[in-house]
Amino acid sequence: RRGCCESVPFVIRPTRLEILNGILIPGHRCVPFANPQLHPHRYTFYWKGAEIPATTTEGPPEELYPYYCIFGEEYTPQYIAQDNPENERAFNSDPYEDPLEVSIKTVDMRNVYRETSFVPGDIFVARTRNWKEGVFELEKAGKDEWPAAELDEWLKAAEGGFEDSFSLLGPGAATEEQIAYAYWYGGERMRSVPAHALEDFLYEKTDRIETVSYGIETRFWFAGKEIPDRKDIDGMQALPDRTMLEEMLYRRKIPVSEYVVQAYVRDALFRGEDDIDNIVERIMPPSLHPDEQELNFLAGYLYDTMDEMKGDYSVFADQDRGPIRQRVGELHTAVIDLGIRLRKGDINHAWLPKHTFIVLSQIQYHAAGILEDLDADEEMTEEELEAIDNSLDSMIETYEETKEMIDDALDRFRRNNLSVVKDSDSGLEGWKTMQISISGTGVWRRIVIPWSFRLEDIHHVIQAAFNWKNSFHYRFSVEKSSREGKGLDERIKLERLCDRGPVELAYEYGARWTVKVIILAGDAAIRTVRCIAGAGSAPPEYIEGPLRFRKILSSMENGNDTEKRIALHELGPDFSPGSFDIENCNRNLSSAWSARKPGLGPVKMDF
Repeated sequence: RRGCCESVPFVIRPTRLEILNGILIPGHRCVPFANPQLHPHRYTFYWKGAEIPATTTEGPPEELYPYYCIFGEEYTPQYIAQDNPENERAFNSDPYEDPLEVSIKTVDMRNVYRETSFVPGDIFVARTRNWKEGVFELEKAGKDEWPAAELDEWLKAAEGGFEDSFSLLGPGAATEEQIAYAYWYGGERMRSVPAHALEDFLYEKTDRIETVSYGIETRFWFAGKEIPDRKDIDGMQALPDRTMLEEMLYRRKIPVSEYVVQAYVRDALFRGEDDIDNIVERIMPPSLHPDEQELNFLAGYLYDTMDEMKGDYSVFADQDRGPIRQRVGELHTAVIDLGIRLRKGDINHAWLPKHTFIVLSQIQYHAAGILEDLDADEEMTEEELEAIDNSLDSMIETYEETKEMIDDALDRFRRNNLSVVKDSDSGLEGWKTMQISISGTGVWRRIVIPWSFRLEDIHHVIQAAFNWKNSFHYRFSVEKSSREGKGLDERIKLERLCDRGPVELAYEYGARWTVKVIILAGDAAIRTVRCIAGAGSAPPEYIEGPLRFRKILSSMENGNDTEKRIALHELGPDFSPGSFDIENCNRNLSSAWSARKPGLGPVKMDF
């Protein structure tokens, strides 16, 4: 990565706020042109060969978040918290609330802005002088200096780079990784100027790339498309040079390094245990049914490791890390075990919550990372240990919520498989699970529908599922035809449409809402129109789109009393953010399905 990025020019466009205050906030501006091990406050900038001095900037964290969001919106508070110990203490004091004010290290640009008569719209061309140490050289370029045609060339190269990386590598382990590969696949044109600033490209210039949810994180992805669910929890941590032990565990869908295994041994020493069988079961749960050769190989490694560690280990010196290591080890084992049981179970995965295996992968990946950090020799400050403990609390809470949703889904699956009588006279031979998601929100539903449905029937299903009132015009389209302004015939049958190829549709409802419709692979287990999973309370249809909806939700959560009253008035007195009543959704769908009679063809559902 250093060979690809060092000395390559890229663009930074200071905001009006930065120019007025004589500063530059490094934030995410240098991704991926700096060593990802470095945080932005450790970068150094040069102007005409001289180092630019650093300064500090104070303000509410929400005003600084936009400068860090390319790292992933879920990680922006962590980058600001780790800028300095005071910030870390402020965030750790209440993990569920942002502090009122933080201080971050910034670049003192007053002399540079004065010398160059810098105005909003002007940019800096930056080059990496030292990738490993995060050292950059800046030079100015005027806002109208580059021809529009050459900027368009860069835009096309960048879109191609991102899309190629998505197609070839999937969503990747992190947004920083996605961007690094995009610059590689974008070729020499993307790694040269004229160019757009990366944040301008991602959030203003392109309509082909967007930020989407990916389990409990976010990624960049094809606009208008969902990241597909995985069917396992491996893939987040595929080491390129695995040892024999790591390879054996990886084949068994346990993607961990030897450092994680050693952390389990250290945990056993902290517990005062010397029974190797207990450690083996924590690393390879019995639900995996490992064979005797695997067990003997792992046990031999653990015996040798424990003998080596015993001489230097002190339970008294481990009092700070030991309890945290024990908790995170138990979480890691629970996630691995749950993934194994779901993989081996007889449940149709369409019934599971959206991105189930992705969420479990992310928890496993971060838990393994904590185990590695705790097993390192470096000293850890009290603030660092407190931050890890708070992060662990959040991970455990997410795991418990995910497991509860999985248990509910398993319950519904078993009840329906026991109670459903398959009607061979109904004339319906194919049933599929349809996932519908309101773009720009976290609201989604999974609904079982027959192949015989027409698009107009799916329209009514969507209306019922989101409790909308059919107030606006609608149309269905596939991605290409949507850009050309063409819609699909609403009378077309689903079975015919999917036989022709597309299984992902866009449902445009008025000028405000777009719903992504995905027909999932495999036959549904039940034979009735029913919602089997979902999340989020759907926005009222009269709200002016997802951006307005998110602002209202933010007001409900963080606003003052007046803002909360206005938000509740706009959403309705019974609106409950984040809630989803599957029984109410199914009552609507059931009333429609009960009107269907055998032999009448597709259902026309009027609610």
